[in-house]
Amino acid sequence: MDGKDKEIISMLQENGRIPISKIAESVGFSVMGVKKRVEKLEKSNLLKIRSLLNIKNLGVKLAIIAIEMKNAEFVEKTIDKFRNCPRVLRFFVTTGSFNLFAIIVAEDYHTLESISLEKCSLRNQEGIKRFEIYPVQDVYYTPYFDLNVIPKKELDYAPCGVHCSSCSRYKEERCVGCPVTVHYRGVL
Repeated sequence: MDGKDKEIISMLQENGRIPISKIAESVGFSVMGVKKRVEKLEKSNLLKIRSLLNIKNLGVKLAIIAIEMKNAEFVEKTIDKFRNCPRVLRFFVTTGSFNLFAIIVAEDYHTLESISLEKCSLRNQEGIKRFEIYPVQDVYYTPYFDLNVIPKKELDYAPCGVHCSSCSRYKEERCVGCPVTVHYRGVL
């Protein structure tokens, strides 16, 4: 990645929909030259252009979860189990006493509480020694995140294996359910 690639990336980070012709004009390349560089960056897995959603405008809540797992095997099992969970935005494996962190999303605080307590929660996984959840109060610099928006709600069971309609919090309307299931009642 050279200086021109960095200029192109910087412009795309500012506005992912900027016309290639404007980038070309700014960096002094032809349109085809910029297009080839962007394609090369994408093929080498250095760049991915995707849509981001404004969590403030959507009204969704974020939380950071700190987990101390017994060992690496339980860390891997947990990551694999939640790989397709639309609520887990990111996992981070660390070397501190908490060896797994997650950023999760929920539509409201009741749902956030559900996904930190119920069968579908990270807290409920085998191998956990300690678990703490920190609801995010404010987000600085940018409110845009790559949330998992599922256009078709076709599954009966959530990817973690839980059936929303069997959950008491879901029945009491204190949880909107999993965004990939037919039971979902939220905005994602």
